[in-house]
Amino acid sequence: MDEQEAIARLKRGDIEGLEALVKTYQLKAMRTAYLIVRDVPLAEDVVEDAFLRAYERICQFDAKRPFEAWFLRIVVHIAQRRAAQRERLVSLDGTKAHGETALDELLADIQADPEESAEQADLRDALWAALENLTPAQRAAIVQRYYWGLSEREIAIGLNCPLGTIKWWLHVARKRLREWLRPGWKTETRDGELTAQVIK
Repeated sequence: MDEQEAIARLKRGDIEGLEALVKTYQLKAMRTAYLIVRDVPLAEDVVEDAFLRAYERICQFDAKRPFEAWFLRIVVHIAQRRAAQRERLVSLDGTKAHGETALDELLADIQADPEESAEQADLRDALWAALENLTPAQRAAIVQRYYWGLSEREIAIGLNCPLGTIKWWLHVARKRLREWLRPGWKTETRDGELTAQVIK
């Protein structure tokens, strides 16, 4: 069933509509939530809550707008709130604990090419480590800007924040990432482009 049919069925209370949307968006929602909360079980809870909230609020959804953006904004809001509540940062070393999946398995689409240079692999690893040090709001802004490819204005609308706030979060996040990345990187890309290359 296509997305429009799934949404129409969900609005009528048909749970199969939700199942179709879960199949379509679960992986991207999980990746997005994990990038913000940094914990697999917590990210799973975020995604579950996001689908439940989408189900409860589907009548408020404007079918003229893209469902994906509407739903992923729900994911970001919940993830940001949960990450702020949970004050500890989780290591991204790939260690499996409590049934967690290693980061490399969870985020398979950002894996290094077999032919990727050692320098690029090191840069990616350093960026992941640096992301741990951002606030949930900064991580959410970085995820939406460079993982989803949204404009600053779109992020501001989605998070219901002033555009200046989003610009500030991105500015501070890029500055902090640059400071935490190992010195001596030789790259001709700007921070934003570099971040986009590594996150995707």
